[in-house]
Amino acid sequence: MNKIVVAITGASGAVYAQSLLDKLFALREQWSELAVVMSDNAKMVWQTEIGDDSYNKYPAKLYDTHDFNAAFASGSGQFNTMIIVPCSMGTLGRIASGISNDLVTRAADVVLKERRRLVCVVRETPYNLVHIRNMETLTLAGGVICPATPSFYSRPASIPELVATVTDRVLDLAGLDVSTFRWGSSGS
Repeated sequence: MNKIVVAITGASGAVYAQSLLDKLFALREQWSELAVVMSDNAKMVWQTEIGDDSYNKYPAKLYDTHDFNAAFASGSGQFNTMIIVPCSMGTLGRIASGISNDLVTRAADVVLKERRRLVCVVRETPYNLVHIRNMETLTLAGGVICPATPSFYSRPASIPELVATVTDRVLDLAGLDVSTFRWGSSGS
């Protein structure tokens, strides 16, 4: 069964992390363990964009970015999926360079070295050449870059529906079975 770590970094897009966590708890039967690690900047962005500290409400252990005793800091912890949402370009650059200076980058390094699933939901625009090269490096190392780029063919009628076009795709990439709009189908 899936053991998932969700990392939330300080890029804008806390609503994507919130949506993903809500959806993961709705899919509780598809994972056996869920860990969350959140940077201080991510907490500040969440409070700025969402207006509260509801990241504390989820029944998952919230790890400090310096807690290298977390099970997912080692391959023996057997976490098979890591989702970084949103993934700042600084975090992406450190992972692409092999710099494991906090729990987020160490966990990503572990997932890549163990050939497990890493999904980075980057939220930056426009990209510069350094960003693009770091995304290429991470892709070549086995990671998946999933820009937080919403789709419109499902005709989302609200911000939560628009956000779900990204988070549902992330859940697909993470190997979870999610009921969502599928191109060519009659609905979700």
